[in-house]
Amino acid sequence: MSPYHLRRPIEILLVEDNPADVRLTIEAFKEGKVRHNLTVARDGIEAIAMLYAYGNYAAVQRPDLVLLDLNLPRKDGREVLATVKADPSLRSIPVIVLTTSSAEEDIHQCYELHANSYVTKPVDMDQFIALVRTIDLFWFQVAQLPLL
Repeated sequence: MSPYHLRRPIEILLVEDNPADVRLTIEAFKEGKVRHNLTVARDGIEAIAMLYAYGNYAAVQRPDLVLLDLNLPRKDGREVLATVKADPSLRSIPVIVLTTSSAEEDIHQCYELHANSYVTKPVDMDQFIALVRTIDLFWFQVAQLPLL
């Protein structure tokens, strides 16, 4: 078991504007039995404010992982990804693009912006739960992340 499971719950920032997808993600993490704290940003501006702990978001914990949708209001996911990966204080946070788009152009652009992975959202709940378990297994049990 990784140090993340021993020391504290995993801090996850979900950047998602679709309420149905937010509910599905929350349910998948519950069903997947991943010990976590999930914070939701509903647009790119809110996500950046949370990542920098600005203003009303000063108490938001630095995430261990960001799940990022691409098509967001105010500031899209590509802009959020570019901001995170350009900042030395944030770039070590793994960013998983979790979106409905399977367009080759989106995939290529996200990897050019240094996304850690790109995953197309499954629509089936069982597949979504399996995806969450895979994310937990890889990022918090197999991979070694810096302790912050």
